[in-house]
Amino acid sequence: MPRLELARLVPVIGEERYTELGLVAAAARSALAGTAVWNVNSTATGGGVAEMLEVLVGYAVDLGIDARWLVIEGDPEFFAITKRIHNRLHGFGGDKGELGPRQAAHYDKVLADNAAALTQRVRPGDVVLLHDPQTAGLAGAMAGAGASVVWRCHIGADRPNRFTEEAWALLRPHLEACDGYVFSRRAFVPGWVPQEKVTTIAPSVDPYSPKNQHLDQENVLAILARLGVVGQRPDDGAAHFVRPGGATGRVTRSAVVVGEPVPEGAELVVQVSRWDHLKDMGGVLAGFVGGVVGRADAHLALVGPAVAGVSDDPEGDEVYHEVLAAWEALPEQARVRVRLVSLPMDDVEENGAMVNAIQRAASVVVQKSLVEGFGLTVAEAMWKGKPVVASAIGGIVDQLAPDAGVLLDDPADLDAFGSVLAGLLGDPDERRAIGERARRRVTERFLTDRHLLAYAGLLERLVGS
Repeated sequence: MPRLELARLVPVIGEERYTELGLVAAAARSALAGTAVWNVNSTATGGGVAEMLEVLVGYAVDLGIDARWLVIEGDPEFFAITKRIHNRLHGFGGDKGELGPRQAAHYDKVLADNAAALTQRVRPGDVVLLHDPQTAGLAGAMAGAGASVVWRCHIGADRPNRFTEEAWALLRPHLEACDGYVFSRRAFVPGWVPQEKVTTIAPSVDPYSPKNQHLDQENVLAILARLGVVGQRPDDGAAHFVRPGGATGRVTRSAVVVGEPVPEGAELVVQVSRWDHLKDMGGVLAGFVGGVVGRADAHLALVGPAVAGVSDDPEGDEVYHEVLAAWEALPEQARVRVRLVSLPMDDVEENGAMVNAIQRAASVVVQKSLVEGFGLTVAEAMWKGKPVVASAIGGIVDQLAPDAGVLLDDPADLDAFGSVLAGLLGDPDERRAIGERARRRVTERFLTDRHLLAYAGLLERLVGS
């Protein structure tokens, strides 16, 4: 895990915020002397959790904290079960499969095998941060090994229902061993969790990661050409970015692009997300075709990871092919306005630079999820000064102030969605003003120092209690 120099944040956050972080970190470092802080999740690539861990662990090491990161292993059945839990914590049935005794037994077995390996490395007194449902079943074993255990939940539903209750019923026996709980939103906390053990921490954007660092227009176009999103010839002298360790990286891989290249200078609407039913790529496609095609001279790119590149999401291939079938069924005049882009995941930093270039090329960025834990792609686009149209759900509401983006009250109302898009595409001055306010809001609330401050305070309280 490369060490990331925290001082590079000073030009963005200012001396006052940097000094505050240093003071809090010093107190945490003193409290954690001799203690390792282990982060455990289910994948090293794909999705916001892995991206944030790479950044947070790198900065924590620079702060003098012994921070580490481990990834569990599981078979396809395990990840099908945990995807089911994930969907139900969001309040949706997902694949409508069971979460009964057989599924619970398999979940327990896989995590018991992982726990046997982890307990050989985790020492009494260490802190273990378990991320999301895939790791919740490790809590008892880690507590039994003498560690302080915190479960970090990045997902949830604002209102419980029978699906959320079913998922919590499976997880609760494991999680009762935890010393602390971290949620992205207070509304996601189930009633049985002791409120005094809950900390609310919003995810964050690292302004220097490959996904968010500044790219000039030449680089943006060169990366898009390399991917095959635009029709220009790739420029071998550009398409570069800065890796976390400071080395220069280059985008050399192409994407799998369904549809014609985007014409030079065209207005572009983009949604970047996993191929996941809850991200509603199909709804974005239908809303764009119904509300924008014929009303505005614009194009749509639906962008997701290559489905083989995200190990803990077994629904990706199914959703991608559903969207592909919908694209194939479009009339020609609509189909030429839409493309599906699958980004390679071989190099997570290169993938981040690809996403960066695509968002920077967008006129409007969309996140029309049906449910959302936090939706960090919203803050990432806001950081780039882009107007965002997103569903008024979950953590998206926390990010988009009324004047810093457009919230959709009903993400299923495709007519309203299409009308909003068409209106923004026809008003470049409004887009620019929204984008400027959006960037200021992210700078104030959702950059990495805010995230590190919250975690440093939590860890100091945990080991000092």
